[in-house]
Amino acid sequence: MSTAALPALHSWQPSAPSPRRTQRLVDILDLLTTRGAMSVGALCGELQVSPATLRRDMTHLQDQGLVSRTRGGARANTGPELPVRLRDTKSPLAKHAIAVTAAALLPTDRPLAVAIGGGSTTAEVARELGHRQRLTIVTNALTTAAAVAARPNLQVIMTGGVIRASSFELVGSLAENAFNGINVNLAILGADGVSAAHGVTTHDHTEARTNHAMVTHAHRLMVVADGSKVGQTTVAKVADASEIDVLVTDPSADPDELARLTGLGVTVHLARLSADVSLPLS
Repeated sequence: MSTAALPALHSWQPSAPSPRRTQRLVDILDLLTTRGAMSVGALCGELQVSPATLRRDMTHLQDQGLVSRTRGGARANTGPELPVRLRDTKSPLAKHAIAVTAAALLPTDRPLAVAIGGGSTTAEVARELGHRQRLTIVTNALTTAAAVAARPNLQVIMTGGVIRASSFELVGSLAENAFNGINVNLAILGADGVSAAHGVTTHDHTEARTNHAMVTHAHRLMVVADGSKVGQTTVAKVADASEIDVLVTDPSADPDELARLTGLGVTVHLARLSADVSLPLS
């Protein structure tokens, strides 16, 4: 069969939603997750869009299995955890500023081995580390690996495991055994919640066990999380607050909670959003 008869590969790929539409999809999922099933009219009122626009967005989300249509409305299928393909649209400037601050804290005068977990903020940290020399990155996250895989100056090691569809992380016994077989200078973790009372938490118990294995075999732990996660607690515990050496967050974090974390020995760094901190061009 002649290759000329085959369509170009890019013609098979669905077009990506525009940034404005992507943010609207995130807002729809947020509303349905926090409020439960909602009518088309209620969603249109909250989002200030026409019913036709909303129905197109709902069809897009339904095709991806993220929502189910109900009589006159919809409900979320995602639970409390936003899918990773939409997660990086939330607080992008804060996450980038956090990544810049976190990367600057790593020493450059000696070889370094770093374990990096999954999440949009940790992937941003990996991108900021992409120019480093004598750096080994161990990760169980497809998003993190993709951010640095093409960098010839880095050694990138990926664990095995079962892929979690909502986070693109490799979890389970294969991933845990990989982390149990190494020792790294630093583990860098994102979090769905971080608090003095309950430590670092996430939405999934299997993911928590895998991340705990990473933490156990790291000399130090850095948590990177935007301010909305500080003071929050989710169902699965990764590490106690006393195990956190450094927390990098942004100024929107609850100052009282930061004080409680500092009292437990956590060093807190606030990433400042300023004119010289902007999103990199892609």
